[in-house]
Amino acid sequence: MNLIAAADENWAIGKDGGLLAHLPGDMKFFRETTKEKVVVMGRKTLESFPGKKPLKNRVNIVLTRNTDYAPEGVTLCGSVEEALELLKQYDSEDVFIIGGGTVYRAFLPYCKKAYITHIFHTFPADTVFPDLDREPRWKQTKVLGTGEDNGIRYEFRLYEQQPVSDGKGGI
Repeated sequence: MNLIAAADENWAIGKDGGLLAHLPGDMKFFRETTKEKVVVMGRKTLESFPGKKPLKNRVNIVLTRNTDYAPEGVTLCGSVEEALELLKQYDSEDVFIIGGGTVYRAFLPYCKKAYITHIFHTFPADTVFPDLDREPRWKQTKVLGTGEDNGIRYEFRLYEQQPVSDGKGGI
């Protein structure tokens, strides 16, 4: 499983239910990376999209505890466990966790790769992502590209979760 997020220098990812900045290059990277894939998100993330509509050309899975919630074009799951069971039918390489903060934290242990747009700027924020540079099991392995929009520089970083050693030379 993968996740994809844009984070500033403090690993902030959002404010008041929205993104920190409008970065067309990041949006293009997101579209190209997740097109024809499975995206998993929380209800508030879905409701932050234009028209509160699911993303086109993707399987949209939404986590919510609200049993009366019934948007069109999505599959609902009431828990992380229910979502993990549902996701078994898909190739894990095709699954992307796309937010928000609570959903990222819940699925991070199950992800092997994290596509992070690192924004060289700090913003006022109320939602943060775990700092993968400080997480011992995560390592930045590649820079996939760079960009600049509206005077804000960023780079697309790939982080990969490292295997845990059993202390005896095995994994």
